[in-house]
Amino acid sequence: MIALREVALQRGTQTLLQNADLTLHDGVKAGIIGANGTGKTSLFKLLLGEIGADQGSVEMSGGQRIAHMDQEIQALQRSIHDYVLDGDHALRQAEAELEAAQRAGDAHREAELHGLIDTLDGYTAKARAAQLLVGLGFVQADLDRPLADFSGGWRMRVSLARTLFMPSDLLLLDEPTNHLDLDALLWLEQWLKRYPGTLLLISHDRDFLDAVCDHIVHMHHQTLELYRGNYSRFEHTRAEKLALQQAEAKKQQARREEIERFITRFKAKATKARQAQSRVKMLERMEEIAVAHVDSPFHFSLPAADKTSHPLLVLDQARLGYATENGERTQLDNVNLTLLPGSRIGLLGPNGAGKSTLIKSLTGELDLLGGERVPGEHLSIGYFAQHQLEGLDTGATPFAHVQRLSPTASDQAIRNFIGGFGFQGDDAFATVGNFSGGEKARLALALIAWQKPNLLLLDEPTNHLDLEMREALTQAIAGFDGTVIIVSHDRHLLRSSVDEFWVVADHRVDPFDGDLDDYHAWLKQRLDAQRRESKRKSPGNNAPQAPAASSPASSSASGKGQGGKAARKAAAEAREKLRPLKKQRDRAEKAMEKEQQALAALEATLADPELYTDPERKAELDRTLAAQAETQARLNAAEQDWLDAEEALEAGEA
Repeated sequence: MIALREVALQRGTQTLLQNADLTLHDGVKAGIIGANGTGKTSLFKLLLGEIGADQGSVEMSGGQRIAHMDQEIQALQRSIHDYVLDGDHALRQAEAELEAAQRAGDAHREAELHGLIDTLDGYTAKARAAQLLVGLGFVQADLDRPLADFSGGWRMRVSLARTLFMPSDLLLLDEPTNHLDLDALLWLEQWLKRYPGTLLLISHDRDFLDAVCDHIVHMHHQTLELYRGNYSRFEHTRAEKLALQQAEAKKQQARREEIERFITRFKAKATKARQAQSRVKMLERMEEIAVAHVDSPFHFSLPAADKTSHPLLVLDQARLGYATENGERTQLDNVNLTLLPGSRIGLLGPNGAGKSTLIKSLTGELDLLGGERVPGEHLSIGYFAQHQLEGLDTGATPFAHVQRLSPTASDQAIRNFIGGFGFQGDDAFATVGNFSGGEKARLALALIAWQKPNLLLLDEPTNHLDLEMREALTQAIAGFDGTVIIVSHDRHLLRSSVDEFWVVADHRVDPFDGDLDDYHAWLKQRLDAQRRESKRKSPGNNAPQAPAASSPASSSASGKGQGGKAARKAAAEAREKLRPLKKQRDRAEKAMEKEQQALAALEATLADPELYTDPERKAELDRTLAAQAETQARLNAAEQDWLDAEEALEAGEA
């Protein structure tokens, strides 16, 4: 149990908590939410004992093993596989002692340590660590590469894998999805659902919170308020509370009317496509969601350019990629697309498959390797990407950034505009160099909105944004009249903002005939197929692996219109395969029973003290220890076969 009693917490001159109370029972999965700067990370530090409360008490159940993700990772030369295994300190200590006992010839101590390692699940450790890394987007060829080979975002994935690998009763995760693509996020979601301990999760992803959490802790006004249920339930309960306040009720009605206007406008031109119908449902839900956020400091719109072109932009027989010292690296080939006014497109596909490359090519920032890019006469692009945050003038203010774009605009017009992005009062004249990542992202979005584009290209726009700003951005994009293309792992944003999907995979860009649920099903079948293909190949005959910035989802074989039709076909094939999978599982189960019985007999022999003291039985001891290791290896293999079959069955039955 975790109990905070009348806790006060201050960092510098800012009071984060005042007389705050919170009780969380063992086994809960609680999402910690609140605006940036309210103290969510400081709360974790308080629980970890890194800082102390200024007042009150913090009580925790004794003996809890706590796993917490490091936010800064050194560029070590150690392999990422070993780095993850190092997370289990007790296992590594037992392995080191076993090596020492083997060098010393201490057979009795060796037997004890073999038993300890078995108790620590040490014989499955390498397989478990590899599964975590592959689930988070690495390929098998990456596992032996040193940590220093990978970029900061990929090192954070390794750190997350290490944290999940640590034996723990309490798991503290601070924004674990920031560096994940949608595929890895979906995998992590399923893993956390199965986690048996207590989970405290800081996240600004509402769908992730909905799927994983059964409680929400809302940090606001220097308090901790506990809500039962997931994030959607929290919104509903909070909306009811706010409606009891007369001033907030008036704001809620105004927001409802505003959203109803663009719902009506969108419905009039929505097609019957499944994606578009999904968006209609999301927009209808937005009325309920919006009323829970009427006290948000963020409220803005994204005005579109007065003029447009038909089409806005065309790529004809385009080959996309990068020029390198060793020649050209093609990521996407034979790309033919036409962007029409009012299109709303979400890009799906494995990390590293070329989604960002496609967007950069559309902007003209990245030259085509072949083919033609034809912009419309009135094309006006608004482009957001994380690297653009570094291009802001660190010595200037939000007010100055906008004023440079429109020197003749009135001071009040600029202040009113940037106030909707949270830069109110003195914040409008604060120096960008002191801004957080979230503040820089808000300013970059404000600069895009001020210039009134008719083509909005957004590459992971919600990273660093808190829930209130994400909701304001979602509503602004939903009401935008221009063309939108979005890359994001924020499923709520995608469902609310786009009405068609394209899949970027296998060096192609193809329409996807389905919604996000279809994509999830299609992805599971794809990963399962790749896993089976990998097992069929010997280590010496593996097909070339994707580079580090790829996901294991980037296997081959997909054509135009692959999406929902491919998913339905794959599902039908999976049903046909259920019978042999069940047989595989049953065979593995019988093999496990056989090896467990054999292992029990060997361990009974090794329990005889005379086996270690009688010199004439040394050969028997050696044979028994060797047989134990071999039997344990066969048991591990059988367990892995059983797990693989069970996972494939779950995927086929989903």
